[in-house]
Amino acid sequence: MPAKNPDLHGNAPDQAPVVLLLIDVINDLEFEGGDTLLGHALPMAERLAALKRRLRAASVPAVYVNDNFGRWRSDFRTLLAHCQRDGVRGKPVVERLLPEDDDYFVLKPKHSGFFSTTLDLLLEYLRADTLILTGLTADNCVLFTASDAYLRDFHLVVPPDCVASMEPAYTRQALDHMRRVLKADLTPSTALELSRAA
Repeated sequence: MPAKNPDLHGNAPDQAPVVLLLIDVINDLEFEGGDTLLGHALPMAERLAALKRRLRAASVPAVYVNDNFGRWRSDFRTLLAHCQRDGVRGKPVVERLLPEDDDYFVLKPKHSGFFSTTLDLLLEYLRADTLILTGLTADNCVLFTASDAYLRDFHLVVPPDCVASMEPAYTRQALDHMRRVLKADLTPSTALELSRAA
């Protein structure tokens, strides 16, 4: 059944079978263990920024799926401005992954990007069937989002070099679970074949 408004008021491409999700990368990291996570998140952010550029060139849209961190009167722009202030621990990660004007944003109240958000509707309008999941943290919000995406019959790609957790062992365990249980493709970002995404 076709959508009543298939072009989403002209703001979405007619069709985007592949979509990049950047999960909780706009993050101040101002919490216990944030310093440790920063050490793993910085190299991840470099690789994710390079992947995002390649995907953008292949016309793959990016969706920032971000926690509201309990700031119920906030929005994505306010969160972004907060994370770019001097002295904020997560600023170096955020600066490497700044959104473009035509990127999409979904604020989530809990771990999964699908729980009580508009992500389902956006992906339906984009006609997506494959999601590339990236960001923080592999063993928490990336894993919960991947699980909900799998339940919705999306094909999952989780580049191991574009996710991070508090400890590398946590990342390895989460990736193994996503590969084994959620049938995720764990091809590294530099080896992803983008020709089908265009």
